[in-house]
Amino acid sequence: MPVVVVESPAKAKTINKYLGDDYTVLASYGHVRDLPPKDGSVDPDNEFEMLWEVASDSKKHMKAIADALKDDNALILATDPDREGEAISWHLQEALTKRKSIKKDTDVKRVTFNAITKTAVTEAMQNARQVDMPLVEAYLARRALDYLVGFNLSPVLWRKLPGAKSAGRVQSVCLRLITEREMEIEAFRAREYWSIKAVLASPRGQEYEARLVNLAGKKLEKYDLENQTQAEMAQQAITSRDLKIQSVEAKPASRNPSAPFMTSTLQQEASRKFGMGARQCMSSAQRLYEAGYITYMRTDGIDMAPEAVQNARDAIKDRYGAEYVPDQPRMYKNKAKNAQEAHECIRPTDMARDAASLKITDDDQRKLYDLIWKRTLACQMEGARLERTTVEIGSDDGQVVLRSTGQVVLFDGFLRVYEEGRDDDVVDDDDKRLPQLSEGESADKRTVTPEQHFTQPPPRYTEATLVKRMEELGIGRPSTYASIVTTIQDREYVRKDRNRLIPEDKGRLVIAFLENYFRKYVGYNFTAGLEEELDDVSAGDRNYKDVLGRFWQDFSAAIAETSELRITDVLEKINEVLEPHLFPPLEDGGDPRLCPNCGLGRLSMRTARSGGAFIGCSNYPECRYTRPFGPPDPEAEASAIPPEGKLLGEDHGDEIRIFKGRFGPYVQRGAITEENKKPPRQSIPKDWTPEELELDRAVMLLSLPRELGPHPEDGIMVWANIGRYGPYLKHAESTSDRGGTNANLESIDEVWTVGMNRAVQLLAEKVASRGGRGAAAKPLHELGEHPDEGGPVNVMKGKYGPYVKWGKVNATIPKGTEPENVTMDMAVQLIAEKAPKKKTTRKKAAPKKKAAKKSA
Repeated sequence: MPVVVVESPAKAKTINKYLGDDYTVLASYGHVRDLPPKDGSVDPDNEFEMLWEVASDSKKHMKAIADALKDDNALILATDPDREGEAISWHLQEALTKRKSIKKDTDVKRVTFNAITKTAVTEAMQNARQVDMPLVEAYLARRALDYLVGFNLSPVLWRKLPGAKSAGRVQSVCLRLITEREMEIEAFRAREYWSIKAVLASPRGQEYEARLVNLAGKKLEKYDLENQTQAEMAQQAITSRDLKIQSVEAKPASRNPSAPFMTSTLQQEASRKFGMGARQCMSSAQRLYEAGYITYMRTDGIDMAPEAVQNARDAIKDRYGAEYVPDQPRMYKNKAKNAQEAHECIRPTDMARDAASLKITDDDQRKLYDLIWKRTLACQMEGARLERTTVEIGSDDGQVVLRSTGQVVLFDGFLRVYEEGRDDDVVDDDDKRLPQLSEGESADKRTVTPEQHFTQPPPRYTEATLVKRMEELGIGRPSTYASIVTTIQDREYVRKDRNRLIPEDKGRLVIAFLENYFRKYVGYNFTAGLEEELDDVSAGDRNYKDVLGRFWQDFSAAIAETSELRITDVLEKINEVLEPHLFPPLEDGGDPRLCPNCGLGRLSMRTARSGGAFIGCSNYPECRYTRPFGPPDPEAEASAIPPEGKLLGEDHGDEIRIFKGRFGPYVQRGAITEENKKPPRQSIPKDWTPEELELDRAVMLLSLPRELGPHPEDGIMVWANIGRYGPYLKHAESTSDRGGTNANLESIDEVWTVGMNRAVQLLAEKVASRGGRGAAAKPLHELGEHPDEGGPVNVMKGKYGPYVKWGKVNATIPKGTEPENVTMDMAVQLIAEKAPKKKTTRKKAAPKKKAAKKSA
């Protein structure tokens, strides 16, 4: 039986159903090989040779395929019909050849199908071909570029910008879009303007709305009524005059349906209608594709197969009647800047089946299928026929003219099934219905109301509008939109609030750094141009190594130029760049960077160890003034915690104050004196607002850790406390003991309420969950011997995240950096930063030994 390989087990199950027992269908479970996360995986000095490695998780799947080939010497590669799918087929062929599972006489074929249906699969099997190398080379170029950027730029960020995590070739450009939009919003100054709305009535008493469009014989522009006084004068001009209908103009109009879905428009519409993120949308679409319900979901194409068009027309006729079917099928052409390899649009495989008939149990999949089904049917339906009416109402002297607009739907057409959503709320007066009005009729004034408005800043991006903007600029491709948008959120460069994307401090700092030292590589035109070159590679019109060579020549030079940069210089440069944003001009003309607390120091941006940023005084530690990163906020400053701390009151004769510390706000009992250099302190939990904290809660915090008593089984003390990672129980000789057992508590309030019985239960559950915890931990990744000091360097899995281990030194890996991406150079640097004293101690020890030999 020929061996058929696809990516996922779900897809394998569906295809096996169509092919029957004559084939062995197996899953590769995605990519089987990748570049090892270490220096040298792409070698620019050796024609960009790439060293691939079979992933540990993939070895068992590769073995299953190799074992199956022993029984039948025929292999059919049936991975997805895009660049990534072609790459997986190539990797499979290369890896199986390397392990000698594919021999000279092995029959290897490549098949693709745009939908997992019996017809599509059977037809694909009859039209087998070889692996498309131009498509593979486009993938190789993209993978090499991403590797070269990530592995060369990220270490520069770590060294020059404390707290920064990593930078990606396309993700950084995407982040730039979001940060630039935020700067526009912050620089925006609202402008006041007024409009006049009137509620009028026809002679038959039917009411309708109209707006003032002409005043004193002049057309009224948007900002002509600048204030309330002018608006009230315009209001008076209307109320003091009789009005009548001057003209009624009705015009036929039509609306045509939107094109069928491609990847970007599906993500946009799923976000608008359901609030789905890009990753959530693509995951649901993947499941629908693998189940055989829709065509392939990563595509730039909006054309539809002729048989699908006919099926859609038949389904429309059966459900809604012949009047909803246009005389000629609708044809759609691509408008995307860089259309990828031509695939069909995203559509149902069977137009006659709606979401209800398929009985899809998953809520997201059902909603998404319903959306795709409706959009596909609508795109082949008759347009909507409307009648738009414009009515002009004015005074005989021509001093005031008002206008009312509305529309009537004469035939709903595609609107019966589907209407595209909007990214932002838009008031459309054309949607209103008007009563029967005739020229010359009087217009009775019921109310005349001035309305105040303010111009609005540009809206923050949603995932949908961001993908739309990336598509317009030619940045990214269907297969990468979801990962790009989610990566910058996973790295905590951007957060999502009410479906809007807001840049975090560390994201702004990264972009400020890149725009100053790597401006070309976060340029929209440069990134789009590189995407076009990759498309040329996939079309066979360009050599991928030439693309890599030109890129690397300039990029490596830019990396080399940053080697001499000092952190202080970088931070001062970012201060200059962000000065209009961080230190806007003061109304009194004073120096916006002069410290408002001491009046001596200069304000500047500082980075925190956590990767965030804040504004601090150069006169530190004499002046401890700080404020949040961003423009000054007078209201926030007034309620903020001053540098000398905020006094909450007294408890047992001690002052209780809140301070802003390097690692966050904390409460303190008493002042620092010669006799009491370390007064009791306790961090304020993240869920509590420091400015609103009252004395009783502060005293409760300072009472921690709370002693529950000796454990009934061994007599060792049990404590409740709040730590770096939240509320917890500790079972140990003392709270400072690094051993013992810790167990998390569900809420902060439990710290003061949990009893011994509950504590014993939670601690027992924690011990039971450890399993074989006592055994020596196995490394996630063995990097080899330390190049300077010797001894193995390994990447380990820790309780609070992955870390680098060398001897007794454990160095935490920055959040957002995958363990497999840690190289020896990165590990050595993390170790050096963690234990600098130990390295100097070793160096000092050597001369002592030499001295001892001489005296002997």
